[in-house]
Amino acid sequence: MPADLDTLRTHRRTALLGTLRQSRMFASLSKENLEAVADVCSVRTLEKDQMLFREGDKAEGFYVLQSGAVSVFKITPDGREQIICVFRPPESFAEVTLATVDAYPANGIALEPTSVIVVQRAGFRDLIYRNPELSLHMLASMSLHLKHLVQTLQDYKGRLIEGRLADWLLRHAPPNAASFKLPVTKKNLAGQLGVTSETLSRTFARFRDEALIRVEGPEVHLLNLSGLRAYVEAEI
Repeated sequence: MPADLDTLRTHRRTALLGTLRQSRMFASLSKENLEAVADVCSVRTLEKDQMLFREGDKAEGFYVLQSGAVSVFKITPDGREQIICVFRPPESFAEVTLATVDAYPANGIALEPTSVIVVQRAGFRDLIYRNPELSLHMLASMSLHLKHLVQTLQDYKGRLIEGRLADWLLRHAPPNAASFKLPVTKKNLAGQLGVTSETLSRTFARFRDEALIRVEGPEVHLLNLSGLRAYVEAEI
C-alpha cells in the first residue's frame, strides 16, 4: 500500500509540474525554479457551479487551471453578473492578489467539474524575494490579463448587442469551420457580453431570422460570414 501511495503522489506531482510548465507564466522557468513553485502549490477540485472565491474573500493566492473552466465575474448594481473572463487550462488568474490587494476583487465560479492549482500567496512571495525572475513572469501574466480586459472594454464600449454578438461569434469560430459548439452556456455568454439572457436570446433570434446563423442546441452554424462582419464593421 505505501508503494501505491508513493506512486499516486509521484503521478500527482508530475501532473502538477506539467500544468505549470504549460502555463505562460511559468513556461520558461528552469527545472529548479519550477520545482520550487510546485512546492508552494496545492490542488483543489470543484463541482460545477461551486464557488472558488467570492469578492472580498481573503486572498490565499492565485490559480492555474488544470482542467475544467472558471468564470471570473462581478455583480453589477442591478444584480446582473458581468463576466470579466472565462479561464481554461492552462491559464492562470488572480495574480493581482500577490501585489496590490489582500482580498479578491471579483468572484470565481466553476462552469464545469474543475481542478485548479492553488499557488499559495505567502510561499510564492517568499520565492519572489529570493528570485526576481519570478516577479517578471508574474508581471507579464498580469499585463496580458489587463490587455485582454482593456481590449474587451474597447470592443464593447458603445457597441450595440448585435455588433458584440457578431464579433464574439467570428472570434470564437474555428478557422475555416462552418459550425462550432458554444464553449460556454448562453447565460455565461450573456454575462460576457454585458446583457441579459433575454436580450441575447432576442439577438440570436434576429440573426436566425436574417439567415446569418442556425442554432441547434449548443451548436452554432455560421451561414453568412459577410453579414455578421457587416454588423461588426457598422459600429467601428
